[in-house]
Amino acid sequence: MVVGLLPSSASALLHRRSSSSSGFFGVSPSSSPSSSSSCNDLQVPNWSWRLQAAEHGMEDQTRSGYAGDKRKLKNRHKGIKSVVMAGEDEKMEKIIGTYGGKVRIVSSTDDDDSMEQEEEGAAAASAAAEEMMLLWGIQQPTLSKPNAFVSQSSLCLPLDACGRSLSILQSPSSVVFFFSFFLPLLQSSYLMLQIVILVLCSLGSAGTPGVTGAVLWDSGVVLGKFLEHAVESGMMLLRGKKVVELGSGCGLVGCIAALLGAKVTLTDLPDRLRLLRKNIETNLYGDVRGSAAVSELIWGEEPDTELIDPSPDFGNYQVFGSDIIYSEGAVTDLLATLLKLCGIQTTIILAGELRNDAILEYFLESVSKDFTVGRVDQTQWHPEYCSPRVVVYVLVKK
Repeated sequence: MVVGLLPSSASALLHRRSSSSSGFFGVSPSSSPSSSSSCNDLQVPNWSWRLQAAEHGMEDQTRSGYAGDKRKLKNRHKGIKSVVMAGEDEKMEKIIGTYGGKVRIVSSTDDDDSMEQEEEGAAAASAAAEEMMLLWGIQQPTLSKPNAFVSQSSLCLPLDACGRSLSILQSPSSVVFFFSFFLPLLQSSYLMLQIVILVLCSLGSAGTPGVTGAVLWDSGVVLGKFLEHAVESGMMLLRGKKVVELGSGCGLVGCIAALLGAKVTLTDLPDRLRLLRKNIETNLYGDVRGSAAVSELIWGEEPDTELIDPSPDFGNYQVFGSDIIYSEGAVTDLLATLLKLCGIQTTIILAGELRNDAILEYFLESVSKDFTVGRVDQTQWHPEYCSPRVVVYVLVKK
């Protein structure tokens, strides 16, 4: 079944709902079409039944002998992908925040004041699980190549943006350098194991930090080029806007925002600020529309007054972040910081890598209590910088 290709949480949801008496997404099983019918011939108003029918169709084909044919199986899954995408068009779309494009609402319960807290939590959990199913069902991130736009073993990443040739400096750790260059040369598995143990032990004893914030990920490149494309297409206005970038890392997104005219404060942990400052000096020279400054920010702690002055309740305040959802502990601190930084007119734009569905689902479920969340369709991204392993969300405070 197709659930085998979906994240664990979404698979559980699919099994639970498809086996219930009310059917998948609350549709009665008695009204389901025959599994032998073609998906293209189904005339049903509810897109979820189309997904279920496509799923059964795939199951029948697999039993008929397609199980060992990966090419045909992939083609069948493309059919399911088109069915789900057709259903996505029926989901509520609207403009939220200062981003001018319509986004697909992932979770929003502010329209129903009568909803109890327990019901609201259950609705948020259900919406987050369904979002995971759709993401892994539509984009199939595990089937695509990671790091399509970056090279994490390189000391510098060249990128053209905003009419400039940027050179983003990186600081890959010894682990990245080792595995990128020397591991393929090792022929003996025993020798490889011994060297890996020695490297990891030496790093652990020295307290060497990992690669967080020291190298670029695809989500950073996608978000930076998304902002450039959105401004050029009139979907966003950044000139004169105050922007705070969370977890800036190498600073690519903040540099692009500054080139687009924003007054940017790039934030990160204390040991990451040196690399940030170096990249600002390297890339923001001469005539720059906006400005860039660097500030220390530890999530969960009280932010400096300069980050929330003037008040974030004005519409000229925005928060950006890329690849900042990576653990449940980080999510808790991140949400606390977002609540302190953001007002009801603050627009948040986050891009993330689709690695762990459980952590992303936890984030969406948690953030939906205080924010309306919308996913930006890839048709609105920069056409040359799209990736099935990346997702972009717009958030506004309720």
